[in-house]
Order: sequence, then structure tokens, then C-alpha cells
Amino acid sequence: MTLTELRYAIALAETKHFGHASAMCNVSQPTLSIAIKKMEAELGVQIFERTTNTTLLTRTGVKIIAQAHKVLEATTVIKDIAVSGKNELIAPLHIGAIFTISAFLFPNFVSPLQKSAPDMPLIFEEGYTEQLRSRLRKGELDVIIVALPFEEPDVVVQPLFDEPFIVALPSNHPIAQRSSIKAEELAKEHILLLGQGHSFRDQVIKAIPNINQYHNTTVTSDEDSEGNSLETLCTMVATGLGISILPQSVTKAPNFIDANLTAVPLHGENAKRRVVLAWRASFPRHQAIDAVRNAIFISHNISPNSRTIPELAFD
Repeated sequence: MTLTELRYAIALAETKHFGHASAMCNVSQPTLSIAIKKMEAELGVQIFERTTNTTLLTRTGVKIIAQAHKVLEATTVIKDIAVSGKNELIAPLHIGAIFTISAFLFPNFVSPLQKSAPDMPLIFEEGYTEQLRSRLRKGELDVIIVALPFEEPDVVVQPLFDEPFIVALPSNHPIAQRSSIKAEELAKEHILLLGQGHSFRDQVIKAIPNINQYHNTTVTSDEDSEGNSLETLCTMVATGLGISILPQSVTKAPNFIDANLTAVPLHGENAKRRVVLAWRASFPRHQAIDAVRNAIFISHNISPNSRTIPELAFD
């Protein structure tokens, strides 16, 4: 049994389809099929149940695939240890972030990170929290930047900062000139949200009591209230389709500066999110993690020596 066969088996377990799994592994379907049969023959058990339309794991197969994940994670650790023994700031660093953070964080902290680690190639990736969680466990990402709540066994979570929410309004909106807005005051407003799958959508729903109760009967299916990115929500607000709740960092984006758009701080118990770094507890390149953290702090004018969790100030 080889590591390659384990990778093939994991791909087949995820896709439930020999064709899709072979494409994921960049091999021909017969090659993958032969490898799976060889693995089953060597183990003396059936890992997969083949049907006409799909491929399912047997009960024993579920346990085998779970262990296969652990084996591949362990091989990643071995490679990381070897790299760290040479120089922690030379090997490529794979960094992932959720969509509502990456667009505004990546461009700002790359420069200070490259200054502190000029020989460390950076590979960036965006995704939903669950996608990043999975890729981190597989060793495909080294460190991810997400928002709480986030828990994962054998993963270290280090707080970075608390980010307040702002209310994005058309400039001619009756409350656009306010110095701040309470969450309770937005109960009758049409609030534009990100689509399903974005953790920030859930945080906004939690922050606004009775959100959109006067606009529609359900928050989950009103397509005219949804955008697929924060930039799209800004455009929708500027054109008068409603208002939106956004993380404060969106105001730093050049395209946010719009004569038809105004940002006002949101006050409320849940009107902020905690942004964190997360990495596998076994990841040995601690200097690389520290370099990422310090670069993010520098890009937000936060002292790298801060001993408390800072909150971003509204400009």
C-alpha cells in the first residue's frame, strides 16, 4: 500500500465517482481503478461499494479513509519538519482566508511580510470557512485567516483583532449623517446580505434583531436581498437597493469611495467579529506564523507587541 493509493482512495471517497476522482488526481480512470482494487486486495476488505450511479464507502471503508487522512497529515508534518530544519522563512507558505477578509487583507500585508521574509514565496487562496478548514487539515494550506467561531481538533487558533461592523447606506438615506447607528434601529430596513455559505452572513443575522422582518418573511431565500461579494453589496447599496452591514475593512478598498455611499459605525452587542489565525498544531514553522501575524499587525497600525486583542478603530 502506497501514499499514492491512499490519495486515490481519499479522492474517490470525496467525489464518489471514479471519473471525477481520477480527474482530481490527474491520472487516467483505469490507473485509479487498478490502484483501488490493488489496495482492497492487499487489505483483504472492500473499501468501496460500487453502484450504477455512484460509489459509496463501506463501514470498514469509512474507518480506513479516516486513518488515511491521518497518514497523509503525518507525511506533511515530516516534510514541514525537514523544511524547518533548513530555514523556516525560505519554503513557500500557503495562506488561505475567507472571502470577506482576503480581498482587503492580502493586498495590505503582503508588502510588510515580504520585507520581513523576502525569500519566502507566498501562495494565497480564498474560500469558505469549511473549505479552508478541510485544506488546512490535509496540509494543502499552512495557515488560514478566518473569523470566530472556529474550532478544529489539533489546530491552534490565535486571535488577531476585533473588527467592528459598519452600516453602508446611500448618501441620501435619512440616517446617513448619524455618528453611529444602533442595531435595533435597523429592524425596518431592507438589509442586503451575502449569499448562503458566507460566515459573515450568519454574523450579520446574529447582530441585527428581527432582520428584514418587514421586508420579507424569510432571510434565507430572498434573492433580491443577496450579493455574492462585499463589492457587489456596495454596488447594490450605492444604486439604492437597500442598506448593508459590512466589516469595517471594506471602507479601505478604493472602490468603496463613492459619492453615493456612506459608512456609519454600527453599535450592538454582536456588531463586530474576531479575526484569527489558525494552523495545525504540528506545523513546525513558527517563525513563518509569527511573520504573518506581525505583517498583518503592521498593515493595521497595530503594535506587534500588543498583549491584548486590539479592536480596529473607525476612521
